[in-house]
Amino acid sequence: MKLDVKKVDIIVTMPKEHVDKIRTAICEAGAGKMGKYTFCTISSNIVGTFKPDDDATPYIGKKNELEFVEEIKLEVICDVEKVGEILEIIRQVHPYEEPGIDIIPLFSPEDFK
Repeated sequence: MKLDVKKVDIIVTMPKEHVDKIRTAICEAGAGKMGKYTFCTISSNIVGTFKPDDDATPYIGKKNELEFVEEIKLEVICDVEKVGEILEIIRQVHPYEEPGIDIIPLFSPEDFK
């Protein structure tokens, strides 16, 4: 069996009011393609927590206070070759100083034959 990562799942959390802007930006750049479909994403309502330190410039909340924020978790599949470009776009359009971004490698069913 040979495992070959060609796609990843990029997961990013954001304030609800930014989800359309971020989704549009990354999908127009090529993320979210699945076969004959584009703009394929999954979004979930979540509650994020964080506590900005003295050196932070928080978009939401106050320094040294624990915040609970209703956010959206956006997931999108992306070709490995496009990951760097998509991450750059996320950082450009995301309002947070330090956006939470996860990158999970994906395997196809053919990899397990």
